[in-house]
Amino acid sequence: MKVTFVLGTRPQIIKSSPLIHEISQRREIEMEVVHTGQHYDYEMTKVFFEELSLPDPTVNLEVGSGTHAQQTAEIMMRLEKILLKEKPELVIVPGDTNSTLAGALAAVKLNVPVAHIEAGARSYDMRMPEEVNRRLTDHISTLLFTPTENCTKNLEKEGITKDKIHQAGDTMYDVLLQQLPKAERTSILGQLNLEPVNYALLTAHRPENVDNPENLGNILNAVARLDQLTVVFPVHPRTRKQLQTFGLNSRIKRKRHLRLVNPLGYHETLNLVKNARFILTDSGGMQKEAFWLKTPCITLRTNTEWVETVQLGANYLAGTDPAKITAKAVELIEQGEIIREGLQNVPNPFGDGRASRRIAEVLEAQRRLC
Repeated sequence: MKVTFVLGTRPQIIKSSPLIHEISQRREIEMEVVHTGQHYDYEMTKVFFEELSLPDPTVNLEVGSGTHAQQTAEIMMRLEKILLKEKPELVIVPGDTNSTLAGALAAVKLNVPVAHIEAGARSYDMRMPEEVNRRLTDHISTLLFTPTENCTKNLEKEGITKDKIHQAGDTMYDVLLQQLPKAERTSILGQLNLEPVNYALLTAHRPENVDNPENLGNILNAVARLDQLTVVFPVHPRTRKQLQTFGLNSRIKRKRHLRLVNPLGYHETLNLVKNARFILTDSGGMQKEAFWLKTPCITLRTNTEWVETVQLGANYLAGTDPAKITAKAVELIEQGEIIREGLQNVPNPFGDGRASRRIAEVLEAQRRLC
């Protein structure tokens, strides 16, 4: 089977890496990796290929930034030429980015079947571009690989037939288990002069937060009050630009406990997540990483596609309300040891770390049936 794997962002590289390695070991599957260029700077892409020992993409479409419509359309137009030339029998798309939807649409318009990795996740908030992307991708895919039982049920409720759905587990959990020993050996705590559980980790990159001066200001107002411990803030390029645009840099500089750093590698980030007192984030992936590493998480959104983490008491939805963020953070500062201890025996609904193997086995079976 000849497959084309389409990815374009940092989270997609991470969650795809164990599957790319798994497929590359199977003689029956010939794979081409296409990078759309949705994340195009070194810190956001190339470093992750190197860290995760991935081969360079066969093709980089180099689409760069733009509006959602521009970026999606540009990926489709450039990818269509690749698909027409290479004639894959299957296109694989992970996650919920513009690259995901564009890859799926370009393929299905050419009558090429699509496999969606991380299918069935739902926040039920259609204002989120990611929700639009994953719903549309699910409904035009031939193979849907779900990470949890809840995701499987979401697809069944939407009328997708059971023969298309394969509950494999979460490939992000696969890669976390594989890479955690390397992450634990990084020196990032020493480099930043941090002590375990004596700091919080903050990330923010979603447009509804960083493109909105009120929301971004509210997040900063909340963390500004948390001077009982250091708050480490790896700043996404989009966020750094908006901090300057909205005139918020001066507010940050006055708070010595708030430490801005450049974007970090995957191993360094995992180390920081594992050793933090708690996490403040609007990232879906980091919510799961915190859950797996038994670190409490405050999500800077009013909803999440990973409802399992909330239901199991590891994740708290605070939105951008400074009072809610601060109240939960203070609770975690004061009772963090007890709360972390309570997370140690929480069940993991995201599988057993062998999702990539299951997906590859299904792909091989599909080939034998053809």
